[in-house]
Amino acid sequence: MASKKVKAYPPQVPNEYANTVQAGDCVLGMHQLPDGCIDLVFADPPFNIGFQYDSYDDRRPDEEYLNWCREWIQEVHRVLTPEGTLWVAIGDEYVAEFKVLLTRELGFHLRSWVVWYYTFGQNCTRNFSRSHTHLLYLVKDPQRFTFIADDPRLRVPSARQRVYGDSRGHPSGRLPDNTWILRPQEAPDAFGADEDTWHVPRINGTFRERQGFHGCQMPEQVLGRIIRACSMEGDVVLDPFAGSGTTPVVAKKLGRRFVGFELSVEYAAKACERVTTTRTGDALAGQDVSVASTARTADDPRQSRLF
Repeated sequence: MASKKVKAYPPQVPNEYANTVQAGDCVLGMHQLPDGCIDLVFADPPFNIGFQYDSYDDRRPDEEYLNWCREWIQEVHRVLTPEGTLWVAIGDEYVAEFKVLLTRELGFHLRSWVVWYYTFGQNCTRNFSRSHTHLLYLVKDPQRFTFIADDPRLRVPSARQRVYGDSRGHPSGRLPDNTWILRPQEAPDAFGADEDTWHVPRINGTFRERQGFHGCQMPEQVLGRIIRACSMEGDVVLDPFAGSGTTPVVAKKLGRRFVGFELSVEYAAKACERVTTTRTGDALAGQDVSVASTARTADDPRQSRLF
């Protein structure tokens, strides 16, 4: 483990963008941000699979789509601090190209390739049904980045605790592996909460968490794990494709500042409404499978670590 280092205070986000979801193109929006003003970016871009958005064509030729992705990722790299972190959610169709684009061309360093395993995926009759999304976890500097390993809301019960009830299991649990399962009861014989698949159900129509106006809503528990692990309280979190506003909402709940861009004027307005009704300290929607939710832990000093 590398030594702890002091984080330089980044340039300020312009007031008109701070803690807002802006309607408009994310590339043009990021042009208005100074270099190195963002600590963490979560990007869930269109997958280019023909999804019906209200103001975006999700069926572009491959080269056009990848050139557009290169453009917005270059801006993400510019606005991130030197210690900044990027998470990208992407489907099977382009994950290989994204990995090469991000690491070999645009200078990011891959820390982990997480698989988010979910239920309520679309059933297929002539192929294996899809039940996962790729979450690429990258940093600008492989020697200097934020990772808060001792947050009890990030840690999960170990196999000793969860399976065997072994008192030798450390009471603070362990860090999740890179396949995330956040509802282990739905696959009791397959994966546990500490395995390397993140198991969170997609937001279907019956879930209380569902907002109803956006078909690609990310669960709050996924964003909670990412934001807790890779940012500190007061840090700035950017979502270039804010959609239903989950990233800004979770950032606000966890005491982070945020910036969001959303191409759809309608989606942006509804995301802003959702953020307005959110308060710092509110509980995240969905089931919490962390040690802190199931076991008594010491008070969390929120001690940040930069490696």
